Amino acid sequence: MPVARIKIISRNVKDANEIASQVKEIAKALNVKFKGPIPLPTRRHKITTRKTPCGDGSHTYERWEMRIYNRLLEIDGSDQALRQVMRIPVPDTVQIVLALSE
Repeated sequence: MPVARIKIISRNVKDANEIASQVKEIAKALNVKFKGPIPLPTRRHKITTRKTPCGDGSHTYERWEMRIYNRLLEIDGSDQALRQVMRIPVPDTVQIVLALSE
């Protein structure tokens, strides 16, 4: 039976955990084997810029950081479970990558 590997990528940790719990509930309701959600390392994108656009004045900087959270789930690839996973309403801050393997 094929295994579906679902990777959830989000800038908001609450949204990522909510989608992961919905997938987990679907797997439990259909009595399908699953693993996860496994939290993967958080990526941090840091940007430092000067406050003054012209370069004159004091040497003050603004520091910006964006964190990207990842969750990994594996469920058995039954047709019914995958159809229900595809019907989950996904917010704009979340991206889902679905891969099937033998």
